[in-house]
Amino acid sequence: MTNSETKATLSFSDGSPSLEMPIYKGSIGPDVIDIRKLYGATGMFTYDPGFMSTAACNSSITYIDGDKGELLYRGYPIEQLAVNGGDFLETCYLLLNGELPNAAQKEEFVSTVTKHTMVHEQMQFFFRGFRRDAHPMSVLVGTVGALSSFYHDSLDINDPHHREVSAIRLIAKMPTLVAMAYKYSIGQPFVYPRNDLSYSANFMHMMFSTPCEEYKVNDVLVRALDRILILHADHEQNASTSTVRLAGSSGANPFACIAAGIACLWGPAHGGANEAALSMLEEIGSVDNIPSFIAQVKDKNSGVKLMGFGHRVYKNYDPRAKLMRETCYEVLQELGLQDDPLFKLAMALEKIALEDEYFVSRKLYPNVDFYSGIVQRALGIPTALFTGIFALARTVGWIAQWKEMISDPEQKIGRPRQLFVGAPKRDVVAIDKR
Repeated sequence: MTNSETKATLSFSDGSPSLEMPIYKGSIGPDVIDIRKLYGATGMFTYDPGFMSTAACNSSITYIDGDKGELLYRGYPIEQLAVNGGDFLETCYLLLNGELPNAAQKEEFVSTVTKHTMVHEQMQFFFRGFRRDAHPMSVLVGTVGALSSFYHDSLDINDPHHREVSAIRLIAKMPTLVAMAYKYSIGQPFVYPRNDLSYSANFMHMMFSTPCEEYKVNDVLVRALDRILILHADHEQNASTSTVRLAGSSGANPFACIAAGIACLWGPAHGGANEAALSMLEEIGSVDNIPSFIAQVKDKNSGVKLMGFGHRVYKNYDPRAKLMRETCYEVLQELGLQDDPLFKLAMALEKIALEDEYFVSRKLYPNVDFYSGIVQRALGIPTALFTGIFALARTVGWIAQWKEMISDPEQKIGRPRQLFVGAPKRDVVAIDKR
């Protein structure tokens, strides 16, 4: 962080002396006021539930402008990366290294990732400790955390080489673990990765092939999965990324940090949003039920919510949604699912939400979760695994953020403060006198 020449003056209505605090400017986005000396000078903390007005770190990875509906990875608009930026591993390289790879760099990176896709054979026994009906996210929290038991040679977070090896291992092994979680849940044998397939094609092969017959890779579907991964790769300081950084600030190993991120992502308000959106469509049931459902959504007392529409950060259209919408229609066309009842229902609901003044005035546009849930269902991915796919995509963002945090000389162990509203100090009374 560079020195600031601009100051903010904080005045107090109780007559306490005013306080000057530095203001720092980012390359783009809001300025920040450095309040680190506030407690020492005044004995007071700031109060910011949800940290909606607090910058907890410096970062040069992802930038969001919610008012403009803009998302940048290392300065590149997500629209350009999704269309012209190559496959998911190019995005991974960009997030990890700050620049898009040239041909030689990409070839080396892809080769390195590909050679790390297998997991230790003893991981099979770990899976067998879970019930068959365990939620895939609980399985992923356990298995990703367990990787630290198998790879002791890359746990020194102060060693740059160890950090690089752990990053590659996590990116490479996540598709294998997600596919294993799926295969285990349906009682099918695990499918080993293949080095002759691309990252996304390899994942679909591990998900849907069986020893009984050859699995034919569909390029349209592989491209759709690739886009899902690119659009979900990172999203600034969201809840799961903040969790990874907080866990990492204690010096925890990278596998433990990513497991913590997966646990946070599991929440329905975060990574479970696309699962919730599809569940909503199934509850509506048919196009005929849409008017009554919309009426319930508009009724504040009904408790019914429109899932997959609007976004906490984007006050305009989610830039990822337009790209996911294109992919959605492409996949439905490829698979001949335009007349499938659930997909017809989704498209009818989308049309109403884009035209109804109630939703338009509140900017409740379809978000990326709405379309990605539809696409994943069309690909044959079960609803319970949607958040697992999200974790697979977001792993590279978590790792990039974790590596950045480790290298930041200003980073300290996370320690949020509180406004205590409990009982003041009091004495314990003997039990017979209470």
